[in-house]
Amino acid sequence: MIPIFAFVEDRLSDAVVRKLLRGSVNSFNVSGQVTNGCDKIKKGIKNINDSARGMPFLVLVDLDTEECAPILISKWLKEPKHPNLIFRVAVREVESWVMADTDGFSRFLGIKPSLFPFDMDSIDDPKRFLIQMAGKSRKKELRKAIVPKPGSNARVGPDYNGVLTGFVYSDWDIARAIQRSKSLKHTVDAIDNFQWLQ
Repeated sequence: MIPIFAFVEDRLSDAVVRKLLRGSVNSFNVSGQVTNGCDKIKKGIKNINDSARGMPFLVLVDLDTEECAPILISKWLKEPKHPNLIFRVAVREVESWVMADTDGFSRFLGIKPSLFPFDMDSIDDPKRFLIQMAGKSRKKELRKAIVPKPGSNARVGPDYNGVLTGFVYSDWDIARAIQRSKSLKHTVDAIDNFQWLQ
């Protein structure tokens, strides 16, 4: 059993990371911290990398508007990455990974799978796209949970994370999702190929 500590931006990323680690060919004992945004991770990445000498860590952040994952990593981490640190970037947000299981997610929302592009990494604003898709759902409770109320300043609905983490834990299929997201496939490979340097 490999102990690993995960740093993630939000509850949805936490659910995704835990499912990926538990579904790996490696056996992980997972603990972690939700930082509510990337700033704390960005400021602490050097210390995380240094701490990886003692135990494995996984960091997952969203690419957002950065050009590409290697550029983001090189900007954040100015020294060589320790082998015990798995540093991954969701393109462009973890929502694209969740929606990459288009069969499962379209059934969850009750909409047509054809509404989703094949390459989920190509979506510029996955969170906004997900909310647009949820707005097409015939399931009133899902729409209320995910989509912000008209006139609201909120970016997401009142139970956005709760509903989506529930989908991830119960129905999200990693094998299907990696077919439509290269960044997710690379992350699954990094986790499966990880070797603990003790």
